[in-house]
Amino acid sequence: MPLTSSSSSSSSGEKEYDFDYLVIGAGSGGIASARRAASYGAKVAVIEKANELGGTCVNVGCVPKKVMWNAASIAETLHDMQHYGFSGYDSDAISFDWSYIKNARDAYIRRLNAIYQRNMDNSNVTTMFGSASFFKSTENDGFIKVAVDHDTTTKYYKAKHVLIATGGYPELLSNGDGEEDDDDEIQKHAITSDGFFELDELPQRAVVVGAGYIAVELAGVLQALGTDTSLVVRKHKAMRTFDDMLSDALDQEMQRQGIVIYRNTNGVKSIKCSDEHFNTNKEEEEEGTGKKKVVLNNGEVIPEVDVILMATGRLPAVNGLNLSSIGVMQEEKKGYVITNDYSETSVPNVYAIGDVCGKVELTPMAIAAGRRLADRLFGGAEHAGAKVSYDNVPTVVFSHPPIGTIGLTERQALEKYGPQNIKVYRSKFPNLYYGPWMVEAEDKPKTAMKLICAGKEELVVGLHVIGMGADEMLQGFGIAMKMGATKADFDACVAIHPTAAEEFVTMFPWGLSSAVSGAAVSPLNGAASPEPTLLYPVEGGGEEKDS
Repeated sequence: MPLTSSSSSSSSGEKEYDFDYLVIGAGSGGIASARRAASYGAKVAVIEKANELGGTCVNVGCVPKKVMWNAASIAETLHDMQHYGFSGYDSDAISFDWSYIKNARDAYIRRLNAIYQRNMDNSNVTTMFGSASFFKSTENDGFIKVAVDHDTTTKYYKAKHVLIATGGYPELLSNGDGEEDDDDEIQKHAITSDGFFELDELPQRAVVVGAGYIAVELAGVLQALGTDTSLVVRKHKAMRTFDDMLSDALDQEMQRQGIVIYRNTNGVKSIKCSDEHFNTNKEEEEEGTGKKKVVLNNGEVIPEVDVILMATGRLPAVNGLNLSSIGVMQEEKKGYVITNDYSETSVPNVYAIGDVCGKVELTPMAIAAGRRLADRLFGGAEHAGAKVSYDNVPTVVFSHPPIGTIGLTERQALEKYGPQNIKVYRSKFPNLYYGPWMVEAEDKPKTAMKLICAGKEELVVGLHVIGMGADEMLQGFGIAMKMGATKADFDACVAIHPTAAEEFVTMFPWGLSSAVSGAAVSPLNGAASPEPTLLYPVEGGGEEKDS
């Protein structure tokens, strides 16, 4: 059970304080939690360091990225139109204006910022702009104290509960060669995903460094829109933590699209301005406007590069919060705030959700965690045990083509349940979209799917898909898995034809699994995910191993 019980607002005659609930960070998770708390009558304020509401997702993450993914998808469709009898792709009639979509995208984001502000105002949530930090006062009144610096003014507030929802920021790795250069070359000449959305024009040649979802997403966007794009990965391929079917299929498709992949590089050693280009002008060199040369740690060199985008990871945005002053515990390696299942930190009445915790770094996860926390704190006895589950969280990667995944990879399932208890169903096929193409069958892009089932009831413990439409088909299957669906449940659902999604409910052999349904398992209120009944004992007790 949680350490902190459900609480009432400051109107109950307790010692004086400013807010029932003070939220640090106006991202999606923080705002969702604040508005839910206010709906119960709590006095709530949100502190935001940036000038815009919505956090990473709205401003430099999910939303603008999806706009650019849409633009890239349109470019791919135009490229494909010849296969459906349309002509003119190679003429001057079709062109792409980067500045147009950038301006339209930015205007859309500003509208979303305004909508967030109106929603906060309509929910009676106070908005404060400035840098927040904890401080330990001499008063032993049991309240949490927070200082807010804005311009030259510092104001101090007391709150009954404080939520840390500051999110994360992109890590810009230094060059690792042990040499102390003038400023760090990589930080001087590279950009992060934040910088991608500041680009005023489409680069001719770009290098994306990283092996995670941000790297493959932005590399795919750039390549589709016309940039000569290279992807640099430290080891042998990108997306290594995903199921091998997904990472292998994406690797093959990125190469088919023309992305050059530099493998086993151990990362970037240095970035220098190319002698042959603009670096004769010192001002241009300092501003990074000249062509650049990327030197990798394995000795390979990538010349004549316009933009180097580092997508090597993210860090929790905790700098300046002064967490140590009140004893909030953090992980040693990256500084993530340590929380329990109820979003509680090591300090009573101080909580944390979202990317700052490093659990499941997805916007909807932060929103769900924030709302459930507010339910528990302010929603009365019926929500006293409210929490979220971090199991079976559906995830989509907006690569080209997109990826959808939920549950265990095949490797994880084998380690957890043992090979005797696992049955894997696979399918690989060209989407009907590619049916009329007059090309060899092996040259048509493929959709790949996998169902991983465990136990005698064939509980679905992993579902993975890469291909056209994967992003939109996953949500419904996510519900099914949260409810404990079995292979028999999938087979019992009549297929929608012709779609790619129907393959999940018609996988061979169809209709021959044990007639066991998992629908009786409730997925509500953070319930644990269902577990299969094993047919054979598992060596080591069946616990998950570190991979």
